Amino acid sequence: MFQEESYTKHSEWHNALFPTEESKKDFFNLYRNAGDNTINNWLQNILFSPLKHIIKTPGLNWLTVGDAYGLDAHHIRSNGNNQTVHASNLDSDFLQIAEKEGLVGDYSAENAEKLSFANNTFDYVLCKESYHHFPRPYMAVYEMLRVARKGIVIVEPQDPITKMPLLLFVANILSAFGDRFVNKIWKNRFSHEPVGNFVYKVSEREVEKLAAGLNLPFVAFKRINPNFYSNGLATEKATSDNFKFTKIKFKKKIFDLMVKLGVCCSQVLGIVIYKEMPDAATLKELEDADFYCVKIPANPYV
Repeated sequence: MFQEESYTKHSEWHNALFPTEESKKDFFNLYRNAGDNTINNWLQNILFSPLKHIIKTPGLNWLTVGDAYGLDAHHIRSNGNNQTVHASNLDSDFLQIAEKEGLVGDYSAENAEKLSFANNTFDYVLCKESYHHFPRPYMAVYEMLRVARKGIVIVEPQDPITKMPLLLFVANILSAFGDRFVNKIWKNRFSHEPVGNFVYKVSEREVEKLAAGLNLPFVAFKRINPNFYSNGLATEKATSDNFKFTKIKFKKKIFDLMVKLGVCCSQVLGIVIYKEMPDAATLKELEDADFYCVKIPANPYV
C-alpha cells in the first residue's frame, strides 16, 4: 500500500542526506558553532511562538512527533519552564546522535499514525512542520489527540484557497470548464516533495470541523509568517547591519500587515487543539498573544 512505501522513503531520507554518525554530528556542530543569534534561529522562534504561552506552565510532559533532528524537543527543554520532553520520529538514527550531543533526553522511533503510547500519556503533543509529510494526516491527528491529556499543537503551512475568497471564486468558475483550467492558475494544488509526500497544507475550517466532529471544546490559531529561509541563513547573523536580515524583516512586516488587513492569509498556522476548555487565565494569554480563538459548541445530542 502507498502509505507503507511512504514510510520507507521517509525513514531512509535523513540517512541518505547524512549517512554517517560523523556527518550527523557535523550537522549539529554547524548550528552550535553559529551561535543563537542567527537568521535561522530568529525564523525558528517565530515558528515556535504558538508554544510560548504553554511552555511557561511548569512541569509539563511533552511528546514531539516527526522531530527528525530532535531540535523541537531541544527548544521546549531549553525555553520551557521545567518541561519533560520525549522526542520521536519515524526513524531514530538522528535522535540517537542528538541524545549523545545532549540535545534530547528520552526518544523513540514512532509512526505518527500508530503511536506506541497509552492514552493520555503526555500533557501536550507537538507536531511542527511534519504534518504535511504524513500519507494519512488525520490518522496522525487522532493518534496525537489520543496520547495527549490537554491538547496538541500543530505548526504547518496554510492552504490559502479557503481563506482568500477571490481565489476560491476564480477556482470555482474555472472548475466548471474542467480541472486543467484550475491547475493553470493554482500551480501548487497538488504539490509533492522529493521524498515522495503530497504537501498536505492545513486550514482553519478543517481544524474546526475536526474538533466539532470529536466534540472537543476549543481551538486556537496563531497566524504567522516565518517562511523566508534560504540556503546559507543557518549561519547568517540576525543583526541590524546584515542586509539579508534587514530585507527579511521588511518582507515579514509587509506580509504581517497584509494578513492583518485581510488581504491575504498567513504563510503558516500555529494550531492548538484543546481537549479541555482553557481557564480564564489561558484565554487571556491567548488573546494577548494574538491568537484567533474558536469555542466549539458542544454536540447537543450526546
